[in-house]
Amino acid sequence: MSGAALLAGYAADLATGDPARWHPVAGFGRLAGATERVAYAPNRLRGAVVTGTLVAGAAVAAELVARRVSRGATLVVVTWAALGGRSLRREARAVGVLVERGELDRARFALRSLCGRDATELDTPALCRAVVESLAENTSDAVVGALVWGALAGPGGVVAYRAANTLDAMFGHRDEHYGAFGWSAARLDDVMSWPAARLSALLTCLLAPLVGGSPALTLATVHRDGASHPSPNAGRVEAAFAGALGVRLGGPLSYKGVAEARLDIGNGRAATPDDVKRAARLSLAVGTAAALLTAVVCR
Repeated sequence: MSGAALLAGYAADLATGDPARWHPVAGFGRLAGATERVAYAPNRLRGAVVTGTLVAGAAVAAELVARRVSRGATLVVVTWAALGGRSLRREARAVGVLVERGELDRARFALRSLCGRDATELDTPALCRAVVESLAENTSDAVVGALVWGALAGPGGVVAYRAANTLDAMFGHRDEHYGAFGWSAARLDDVMSWPAARLSALLTCLLAPLVGGSPALTLATVHRDGASHPSPNAGRVEAAFAGALGVRLGGPLSYKGVAEARLDIGNGRAATPDDVKRAARLSLAVGTAAALLTAVVCR
């Protein structure tokens, strides 16, 4: 039953994408923002209490609904709401098309739907690199992670994972305001995303031939460069995508005017709009493989 529910939730995302209105993740984000305004303090303990309360509360609410309605139906709905694969690929392809047309200003603006890095100075290779990196990271975060936690812990697991992921995006920043308060949200997301990132990297290695890549080269790239990223999870998936696509990721970027000089990931060529299309196909293949695998595991 659980396996079929995960597949149904994944199929719903393939068919319709994110809910157009009343998205539950957006609603949770508004609740988290309101809670922060009331409970914020620049220390780790306060942040841990807020994070723990919100994540546990969301998971408990999902389990209560599952008991009252139907566990299978609830798992279908929360999986659909938690997944973001169709929307991710749509936005990535849209940026790639704009870059291919030479409409770089529009591409820079559209990139904001995928990531928060500063885009005003990005040229064609940097824009394509940003899109491929976002596809890689969010294939794990927005697709595989929800499926893994659905298989491990049912509706409550999916909701807890998505809540932790959302709080990390909201609070998990290394700045003066959130450095202490958001520490627990960032660490919880790291822990909960760990299995999905490794599974995503493994599936990318196995599926690399679908985009002209080599499983052995992809695995070697993950082994060599997977720890080069500041995130213990994103680096593994980005390295897998870099190896499968034969491109070089990483390098300089900036967030909110603060420049970073990240290590290179992969030793291939600079990414192109065609690589964005290939990365979107790879993302779909990895997500579909993860859905089938988790459905088999939890049947």
